[in-house]
Amino acid sequence: MKITRNTPNQLILSDTPWFIGIMLVFFILAFVGAGLFLASEGGEGILFGLFFALFGGGMGVGAFCAFVRRVQVILDRSQDRIMIRRQSVFGYDTVEHVLSNLSHAETESTISRSDKGTSTLYRPVLILDEGMSAGRHPIVEAYSSGRGAHRLVDAVNDWLPARKVDSSSQSA
Repeated sequence: MKITRNTPNQLILSDTPWFIGIMLVFFILAFVGAGLFLASEGGEGILFGLFFALFGGGMGVGAFCAFVRRVQVILDRSQDRIMIRRQSVFGYDTVEHVLSNLSHAETESTISRSDKGTSTLYRPVLILDEGMSAGRHPIVEAYSSGRGAHRLVDAVNDWLPARKVDSSSQSA
């Protein structure tokens, strides 16, 4: 996910998984092409070639539908709203929250265990402390390694206005 706009009135975070989408298209084309080539040979290869094309291409299409999702988060100060837009092959979804209810952003973590050991994965979440949407709202659904989640959390927290200090609670 990257920061596509950072102005005093608007912060836009966007993720378009171009690399995985293009790789899955090549995967689909390779299996369908190889299957059709085998089917064009004739004889006993027709059924195997068609099965190869349909099964391999179908697996690629399934992976494309499952993993290729565009996410855009818009924090708009002028309209006092947060819009989280998600788009996949199956449709488009928009969730809106009130920006003034946003307390801060933070990083959630989870531990991933494998044969090679353990690693920590992260995802950025928005913390709304007031209103109908109070709670934790993940910006992205998947956890990932690296500094990307921390970078997004820092960008959101830096963009938010500083917390007002209650002057009545301070003493001279």
